[in-house]
Amino acid sequence: MATKLPKAPAPAATPSIQPARPEDGQGGNSVVLERRTQKVKPPQMYQVVLLNDDYTPMEFVVLVIQEFFNKDLETATQIMLKIHLDGKGVCGVFSKDVAATKVDQVTEAARKNGHPLQCICEPVEL
Repeated sequence: MATKLPKAPAPAATPSIQPARPEDGQGGNSVVLERRTQKVKPPQMYQVVLLNDDYTPMEFVVLVIQEFFNKDLETATQIMLKIHLDGKGVCGVFSKDVAATKVDQVTEAARKNGHPLQCICEPVEL
């Protein structure tokens, strides 16, 4: 039985470079590139919101705001009063990943201490 030898691959076609056809009468092989600036949007920001309930002590809410959102006592107390009076209060504005982490940390701390404190993150509307 005769064995056929494989065919050698065909040589790759070389791209042909043709000079530009100047329309203004000036000759040359120049290429003009235009720089396009890309418009980049800032990332979507999310606000971390604590919700009011009738069981979580106000002192615990103040401690959570101080610990996880780095607020001083006066600011934390003001946020806690807003939560108590309005039903919810914004503790901070972060990128999506950081906001989700803060929600998890607050929820875990509340559960460990036996409190039903709820914390959510929602997109900031511009």
